[in-house]
Amino acid sequence: MSTLSGVARKSGRSWLNPSTWHLRTRLVLVAMALLVAICGAVGVVSYASMDMVFNRQLDRQLEQASSRANDFGRPPSSFPSSPSGKPDPLEARGQAAGTLNARIDGSTVRSSGLINAQGKRVSLSADDEQVLLTLPKDNRPVDRSLSNGDYRLVAVETNGDVIVTGLPLADKQSAEASLVWTMVLVSLGGLIIIGLAGTVIIRRTMRPLEQLSEVATKVSRLPLDAGEVALAVRVPPSAAHPGTEVGSVGHALNQMLNNVSNALEARQESETKVRQFVADASHELRTPLTAIRGYTELLRMTENFTDDGRKSLARVQSQSERMTTLVEDLLLLARLDEGQPVKVTDVDLTQLVIETVSDEKVMAPDHIWQLQLPDEPVTVRGDATQLHQVLANLLSNARKHTDAGTTVVTGVMLSADGSAVVTVTDNGPGIPEDFQGRIFSRFARADAARSGSEGTSGLGLSIVESIVEAHGGSVEVTSRPGRTEFALRLPTVNPEEM
Repeated sequence: MSTLSGVARKSGRSWLNPSTWHLRTRLVLVAMALLVAICGAVGVVSYASMDMVFNRQLDRQLEQASSRANDFGRPPSSFPSSPSGKPDPLEARGQAAGTLNARIDGSTVRSSGLINAQGKRVSLSADDEQVLLTLPKDNRPVDRSLSNGDYRLVAVETNGDVIVTGLPLADKQSAEASLVWTMVLVSLGGLIIIGLAGTVIIRRTMRPLEQLSEVATKVSRLPLDAGEVALAVRVPPSAAHPGTEVGSVGHALNQMLNNVSNALEARQESETKVRQFVADASHELRTPLTAIRGYTELLRMTENFTDDGRKSLARVQSQSERMTTLVEDLLLLARLDEGQPVKVTDVDLTQLVIETVSDEKVMAPDHIWQLQLPDEPVTVRGDATQLHQVLANLLSNARKHTDAGTTVVTGVMLSADGSAVVTVTDNGPGIPEDFQGRIFSRFARADAARSGSEGTSGLGLSIVESIVEAHGGSVEVTSRPGRTEFALRLPTVNPEEM
């Protein structure tokens, strides 16, 4: 039972809850339940009707047997008599095998017996005679159980005595039992046939609904939120005839999918134009920015400026460098969005982490930088430059958005599924919960999320997510006050492939 309940829980259904059953199962069970009800009603009516017919036949036979016994009991001398000197009704002519007769004088049974199958007289027991003494004397047949079986009995007063006549119910009970068994077997056969035929018919009838469900399930699993989407899934024509109820639903679903497909194509075309514009603009901006930086450096080397002039020139140079970084980030995102293949090589992730953390130590000596590395190198397939940028962005975020003295721990490990996991954890103030859901969005910034004075473009984490996904990995963040962790998962290199 525990195994069955566990399977039911895993499948999301409980056999004790009919609302979770398949529609075809419910339809088959309803059809079988209706058949059971009909068979039961027919059986009860048939049994009652046959019981009435058998009782009428038996009452006519009992009336005739009682009449013979009473007629035999009237003549006083010409027939065999009982010990009391009165005729014994069991000796009447024409009494069939199984007939029971008794003469009761007051409260005493003067003679009693029945004729067995061999035509011989069989005496009744004292218990049977006590049953006969309690019979109502209203000439109405009643059923009683005797030592020789069930009997239908009638008591008639004749010349001051009571003549009891009875016929066995065995034949009637046997016929009724045969009727019951026949109806039960026929009903069971009908239930089996209805169950099998109904299952086949209902399954065929429900097939269009299953096709609709399959199409809806396939569409629900398509990544429709971004990128180029080919929404080619449609309900087959056999399940999309507008003339039927299910066909109307299938036709409406196809119309909806056509509308969604057109909308996705329009969205993809718009995204492509925007992406191309960003790529072109970023590419074109690189040249003037390079010229600005070059002329700024030339002015610093060849001209004499006042203190304010030098500060202004330094400001121009820093902003041009910041803008160059922003342009490079936009250009990288545009290339990643286009789905350009990554130039993969074997990258020692452990060494890459050591080098990146060492660079950050130089830039932020006021932070505590720690490493948690495995004994053996962890190798992944990817673009070393892009992976370095991922690590640099994460460490830079930890540096910019936390106060001096914050501990930043960078770890590398192998997970149970064989993938490489890189974690960057700090004990800073944490990220607000409402911002965590959109932290990887482009230009997403929460100035109050963590302390720090350096401005950001809001593209760093978006670049991290895009690069990691381009490498077939994933990134996630968990944060609470006192602990923020970014975890990267990347596929490792199989030693046999190296």
